[in-house]
Amino acid sequence: MKSLLLTLGLGLMAALRAQTLPVWDEETQDASGTWYMKAAAADEEIPWKKLESVSVTPMTIKTLAGGHLELLSSRMGGQCREISTVLEKTDEPGKYTAHGGKRVVHILKSQVDGHYILSIEGEMHGQQIRMAKLVGRDPEVNPEALKDFEKVAAARGLNTQSIFIPKQREACSPGSD
Repeated sequence: MKSLLLTLGLGLMAALRAQTLPVWDEETQDASGTWYMKAAAADEEIPWKKLESVSVTPMTIKTLAGGHLELLSSRMGGQCREISTVLEKTDEPGKYTAHGGKRVVHILKSQVDGHYILSIEGEMHGQQIRMAKLVGRDPEVNPEALKDFEKVAAARGLNTQSIFIPKQREACSPGSD
């Protein structure tokens, strides 16, 4: 009986390790530059998915001292404004915290070159969220990267029916409409 339990336990550990996804390696890869959000998925319906005219602007990532990352983007909400989020590096490779530790962000490497998946868990507007975003270096949607993203979203327990592909647009200037 003990050997059966040991065998099952080791088998379960091996299966869980096999599902581990490769993470972004900040030692050998440079995240700095322009990135485009190509798709998003959540554990529930994404509220803004219902808006047909939703578009996103490119984001700029800067590498800061200590391996932290700064994400800069512009958003429309009646008026254009710049949003800055700092991802604070943790001791775990590919794992960052944001908003004073309220959110945990894992940067996962896609199987398609030039693409990464940001897996986000934590609090947003008083509610717990789990979502993922596919980002890439160019604005065009890559079908292979999208297929890989769908697999990762499903493996992380996200609703693959909620996958949303936003329209791309140029960055707006703060203060403009």
